[in-house]
Parts: sequence; C-alpha cells; structure tokens
Amino acid sequence: MSSQSSTVTAAQGGSAAAGVKPEAGVRRKGLLLLGLSLGYFMVLLDTSVVNVALPAIRDDIGGGLSGLQWVVNGYTLTFAALLLTMGALSDRFGARKVFLTGTWAFLIASGLTAASPNLGVLIGMRGVLGIAGAALLPASMAVIATAYTDPAQRARALGSWAAITGVALAAGPVVGGVLTDTLGWRFIFVINVPVALLSVLITRAFAPQSPRNPDRAIDLPGQLFAVLALAGLTFGVIQSEPEGWTSAPVLIALAVGVAAAIGFVMVERREPGVRGPMLPLQLFRKATFSVGLLNGLLVNFGLSGVLFVMSLHFQQGLGYTAMAAGLAFLPLTLPTAFNPIYTGRLVARKGPRIPSILGFSLMTVGAIIQLLFVGGDGAGQYALTAVGLLIFGFGVSFAIPSLVTTLVSSVPKEQAGIASGALNSARQTGAVVGVAVLGSVLQASPGDSGTKVALSVAAAALAVGALLAVGYIGRRTAQ
Repeated sequence: MSSQSSTVTAAQGGSAAAGVKPEAGVRRKGLLLLGLSLGYFMVLLDTSVVNVALPAIRDDIGGGLSGLQWVVNGYTLTFAALLLTMGALSDRFGARKVFLTGTWAFLIASGLTAASPNLGVLIGMRGVLGIAGAALLPASMAVIATAYTDPAQRARALGSWAAITGVALAAGPVVGGVLTDTLGWRFIFVINVPVALLSVLITRAFAPQSPRNPDRAIDLPGQLFAVLALAGLTFGVIQSEPEGWTSAPVLIALAVGVAAAIGFVMVERREPGVRGPMLPLQLFRKATFSVGLLNGLLVNFGLSGVLFVMSLHFQQGLGYTAMAAGLAFLPLTLPTAFNPIYTGRLVARKGPRIPSILGFSLMTVGAIIQLLFVGGDGAGQYALTAVGLLIFGFGVSFAIPSLVTTLVSSVPKEQAGIASGALNSARQTGAVVGVAVLGSVLQASPGDSGTKVALSVAAAALAVGALLAVGYIGRRTAQ
C-alpha cells in the first residue's frame, strides 16, 4: 500500500496520500498509461504511415525513387541512431522531462512537416521527427517504471504499452491510405498534432517526477560515429543506382560510413560504467546477444523493405488508390495487433527459440509467395497475395516478441535497459538498410522484375535469420 500511496502522491504533486482513495490512484495510473501510450503510438505510426502516401507525395512535390527512400529513411535513420543516447538523456535529466520535451518537439515538427514546400524540406523535417521520436521511446518506459512500483503491475503496464506496437503497425497503412485519399498526404502529419497535445496534457497531469542521475554522461563520440556510420552507408546505398557505385559522392559516403563504423567500435571498447560507452562491446561476447541483435536488424530489414516495395507495387504496378493499398496490407498488419499476446504466453512456456524460428520461417515463406505471384492477374492472384501477406504478418508477430526476450535474458538484469535499447536501435537500423537496399534494387530494375528481385533479397535475409535462430537462440552453448 505504501508504494501505491507514494506514486499517487507524486502524481498529485505532493498531496497527502492518506486522502486519496485507492481506486483514484488506479484511475490516475490508467490515465498516465494512456498518455504515454498515445505518444508511443504516434511515434510508431510514423514509421509506417508514410509508405502508402509516397506516390501522392511524388505527384505533389516531385522526387524520384531515391527521394522517396529518403522520405522514409529520414525518420528511421535519426530514430535508430539516437535511441541509446536519448536513453542516457532520460537518466540524466529525468524521464518525465525528456518525454514532455520530446512530445512537444514531435507536435511542432509534425505541423512543420505537413507544410513542407518541397521534397528537401520534407526529408529534413522527417529527420527532426525521428529525433523527437527517439526521445519518447526510452523516456516513456522509464516513466512507467517510476509510476508502477509494484513488479506485477509494472509488468502488466509494460505489456499494454508494448501491445501498442502491433496496433500502430496495423493502423499505419490504413490511416495513411484513408487520409491521403480523403484529405491529402499532408494530413498524415497533421493528425499527430492533436494526439501529441493530448499526450502532453495527460502526462503533465499524472506523471510522477522521475529520478535523475546528473552524473550520467552522454557518449558524444560514440553518438557522432553512430550517426555518421549509418548516414554514410545509407546515402551510399541509396545513391548508388542514380549516380553509380564509382561516383565520387557514393565512394566518399561509403568511406565515411566505414571509417565511422570503425571509430564507433574503437570508442565503445571503453570499460562500462557511469561514464562508459552507450553500447558496451563486452555484451557481444555472448553469442545469443550478438545473434539477437543481428536478427533484430534482419526482421525489420524484411518488414520495412517489404512494406516499401509492396506499397509501390500496389499503387504503381496494380493501380490501387492509396486507400486500397492501405487496406491491402491488412492481412499483414492485423496479426501484429493480436498475436503477440499469444506469442508472449508461448515464450513464457517454451522459451524464445520455437517462436523465433517459426517467426522468421513464416516471414520467409510469406515473402516467397509474394514474389511468385507478382505480375499475375485475376482474383486468384489477389487471393494468393493476401495469403502471403497474412503468413508474413504472423511471422512478424512471432519473431519480434521472442527477440525481446532473447536479448533481455542474455544480459545481467542491470543491463536489461541497454539490451532493450540496443534491440530497438538494431531494428530501426534494419528498417533503414532494408528500404535503402530494396529501393536501390527497384531503381536498377523497375517494374515487376525489380519487385521480384527485391522480394527475393528480403526472403534471403529472413531465411538467414531463421538459420541463426536454429543455431543460436535458446541453446545453452550460446550463453
């Protein structure tokens, strides 16, 4: 009872806990969870909502395929690169303050993004949105940990918060398609404004003050190298087709990316501690951790790459409207909204090995079904495409929850936060690379043939993930 009273007191700004009924504390926590989840939902929605709007964006403000790749990757690149540093900022300045600051920034940046006059401004503002989104993710987790002091209540709250992932993924293409066809593509960003405002108002009213660690250092060298490595490699891959692999900009970008990646490894070799690296390399001595991160990259490589490729195929190849394209993704996205609950129970009973293997295998099969029937026609072809997307979606809903358990259980409890942050960074990095690589394949070979090659690359990457799960996930020798 004392832990609950203290949480209620903090949420009320210091009022006496004795005068608060228990059910009032429960309501306050419920509203707080709603406010935090709205922020998280908004951030995740922006990773997928833009895909079905890409043709409309091109028709309105121009840009080729490489420009459309940057519209997607401008967000995920900064989001991936800054997640770990934003976690450190949350520790240093307090999670409540960082969450509110990030939400305000997301609100303002969304309004400015909606008003983008040209493609360059749109890409730049997508990068700003990614920075704000990176602040929201770790801070929201930390606020939940502070507000829910009872372990069982905290676990349930985090489970509800995590379920938003599937809902946001399911909603993204549909929301993007409906808004694009009815109000215009700019409204996929305008919708963030009221959601962010509601999240701010609720969180300010009910979030307790979070503990601060002023000695928590920010790994600026590591962060700089991480951004340069990811940006350089992404730029090189995306621009390789329009400018050529041997062009000066591509060669310079790739050289900067490789040099920065080496610099990141050198910097992160420091001993862990309060002023240590943001990603201690000692964690990679465990095969399970290393494979888990690689599979986190591969799962989003396949997911984001397929969403990008099939969005263009549905609208440019099959002539779908944006709304129809969004609805066409429902077989893929709906399983991610409900099946993770079952996956969590399966992981609790059997461990992460079986659902991880099953997830990557289903994603591989789903991608193969897609490429087999690209270019076909008739109701049978559409039905088989839907079946392939459904299988792919179930694969996603098995793979991602099992990866979380794999990573967190592979490190000591005091490093679980680092492991979770590293997995999120790896997944978003995979999304960046997936869109860059598969988009470049489409540029090299437009039309159905390019779509088939891109889906083949995605299937091969996911098959590697399945083999890694078979060889390393859940085996004692990998620990």
